[in-house]
Amino acid sequence: MDRTEAIESANSLQPEGDPPPDRAGGTRRRRWVRRTAIAVPLLLLLPLLSVLTALRVNYAGDPADGTRTRNRDALWLGHAWVDGRKKEADVDALAGRLRGTGIRDLYVHSGPLEHDGTLPESVYPRARWFIDAVHEKLPGVRVQAFLGDVLATETPDGMRLEEPETRTAVVRSARQVLDTGYDGIHLDLEPLHSGDSDYLTLLDALRGETRSRDAKLSVAAHQIDPLPAFHTVWGGITGHPKWWSQEFFGQVARRVDQIAMMSYDTMQPVESTYGGYVAQQTSLALEVTPPSTDLLMGLPFFHENRFGHWNHAETVPAAVRGVRLGLSRTDADRARFGVALYIDFAATEADWRAYEEGWAG
Repeated sequence: MDRTEAIESANSLQPEGDPPPDRAGGTRRRRWVRRTAIAVPLLLLLPLLSVLTALRVNYAGDPADGTRTRNRDALWLGHAWVDGRKKEADVDALAGRLRGTGIRDLYVHSGPLEHDGTLPESVYPRARWFIDAVHEKLPGVRVQAFLGDVLATETPDGMRLEEPETRTAVVRSARQVLDTGYDGIHLDLEPLHSGDSDYLTLLDALRGETRSRDAKLSVAAHQIDPLPAFHTVWGGITGHPKWWSQEFFGQVARRVDQIAMMSYDTMQPVESTYGGYVAQQTSLALEVTPPSTDLLMGLPFFHENRFGHWNHAETVPAAVRGVRLGLSRTDADRARFGVALYIDFAATEADWRAYEEGWAG
C-alpha cells in the first residue's frame, strides 16, 4: 500500500462528518487561540475593574460637617506676575477674587532654576513690586517664590541633585529670592523618584536657610503609591515611577512647612473614580504628615485632554468632594490642612465657583 492509499484508508475509518486528524488539530488550535484572545484581556481587565470599583465605592458617602477651609489654602500663579506683564489693575482683580476665600499663600513662578541650580535675577524683575502690592491689598497673604526645574532622573538633561555644588547653588538661589522680599520658597523638582536621599539633603539645607529668616519652605509633592510598592512596578514597566512611597512622602513632609500634593494627572477615566482616588490620596497623606506641617491637596484648575489627564474626569467638584471625604475618614479636625489650586491663568469661573461653594464657603 503506497502512502496515498494508506491515508485514504485511514480517512475511511473516521466516523462520517469528523475531520481527518490533521484538520482536527488545526481546529483545536484555532479554538485555543480564540479562547486565549478572550481570556487574556479579561485577566488583565479584572484587576483594573476591581480597582476602579473600589475607587468608585471610596467616593460614596457624605463628608463630615466642618470639613471646609481652614484658611490655609494656596494658589499657584504663573510667571506673568513677576516679569512685567501684569499691572496694578491685575493685582486689584486678583485681590478682589481672593478676598473672603481661604487662600493664604501664593506660589508665584519665579524661575525656572538653571540646571546648575543658579537663578538669573533677570527672570523676575517685577517681583518686589508684586510682593509689595499683595501685602498692601491682601494683608496676611504670603508670596512664595515658586522655583522648579527638570531633574536628570529619566533623561540625560536636567538638574543633578547628586552633585553637591548643584545643591549648594539651589540654596544660594533661595537666599537670593528671599533677599528680594519673598515670604518663602516653594520648590517643584520633577520627575523626583521615591527615596531620593539627595533631595532630602537639599531640603535640610533649605530649611536651615528659611528658618533663619522666619520664611516658609514648601514643596510640590508627587502622589503616594495607591497600592504597596506600585511605583516600583510602574517604573519597571514604563521607566517613570511617578508615585512616591508613603514612607518617603512622610520623610519629605517632616522637613518642610507645607507640602502640596499634585493630586491631578491621575489617569482616572470618570469623575467618581477620580474623586475616590483623591479621597484615598488624602487619607494616605494625612497618615504620614506631621501635625506641624501644612498638608495641601491640589485641585485641577486647568483643562487638558491627554493620556494621564481627562478633563471630563478630573474636575474641581470631584476633587473637592474627594478631599472632604478623605479628611472626614482620617482626621476630620486636622487644623493644618488645605487645598492648593493649579493654576491661575487656566482657571475658569466654574472652577472658582466649585472651590468657593464646595470648600471655601
